[in-house]
Amino acid sequence: MPKSKRLMELMMTVNRKRRFKVQELADEFGVSKRTILRDLQELSELGVPLYSEVGPHGGYQVVRERVLPPIAFTEGEAVAMFFAVHALRHYSSLPFEAESASALNKFYLHMPGDVRDRIDAMKDRIDFIAPTRWRDAPYLSILLDAAVDRKVLEIEYESKEDGASCRKIQPVCLYANNGYWYCTAYCFRREGFRVFRCDRIREAAYDASGTEPLDLGDVRLSRREAAAPRDPVRLRAELTPAGVQRCEAELWLAPMLRIREDGSGAIDREVPRDDMPFFAEFMIGLGDGVVLEEPAELKDAIRKRLTELMARYS
Repeated sequence: MPKSKRLMELMMTVNRKRRFKVQELADEFGVSKRTILRDLQELSELGVPLYSEVGPHGGYQVVRERVLPPIAFTEGEAVAMFFAVHALRHYSSLPFEAESASALNKFYLHMPGDVRDRIDAMKDRIDFIAPTRWRDAPYLSILLDAAVDRKVLEIEYESKEDGASCRKIQPVCLYANNGYWYCTAYCFRREGFRVFRCDRIREAAYDASGTEPLDLGDVRLSRREAAAPRDPVRLRAELTPAGVQRCEAELWLAPMLRIREDGSGAIDREVPRDDMPFFAEFMIGLGDGVVLEEPAELKDAIRKRLTELMARYS
């Protein structure tokens, strides 16, 4: 194997293993220990962060902030990757804001000049627009880490219905929609899953009271419907094609939709009773695109809200 190819494969191997012994690598690559030691020295000089441990159980280890091996992109792949990250600039907050900006800058500066020229020309020809929101969501990183590590957070949350309140939540996933960031989480106060708008989270920290995390391994971004709501009420509504299109734009609503071949649809689902004020606002926003069949209390909430609006403009 040529040395250049061996160094490339060795870099990928040590990044994958994280911890290894020289003899293991020598056996894997079919070379002597002395050759592997020379190769590891070259990798260290190239920026791969290695350190050695002495003793009978020692060896080499890659530090946590390791440098990933180089990846060869075609011109089309490089342009696609650039614009995928470039599109995130419309969001005022990101869970990895500094890292994405740094990665985009590195990616752009190390491209050949003709590829950079092509990207510069395309910037004025294509974009992925998301509405610019004035409120930041500064706790995206801790929400994402808690979702991945299955940790409980204590947050201060501001909602239209309850005002400011303290909650203990276990985040499941984050998603961006229509310029806002949302966090699906198990709420220990409500004893069920809720969707929190991240810009309404005023404080967030890991719970120190000893609340035991739940086993939510089967609940993922595509399976938010996993748990039944507490104190459920049946919501049934018919949707016109325009109403379906409006509902399809709401990621949290997608599991509730049943779409017919002619483009119309229906919602038939149990929802939490204490979410009636939220659903009233949403149904009003659908206008002629929806005909609500039940529950009666949601119809009452809609009439009450419309009466308040009419009084404001009478």
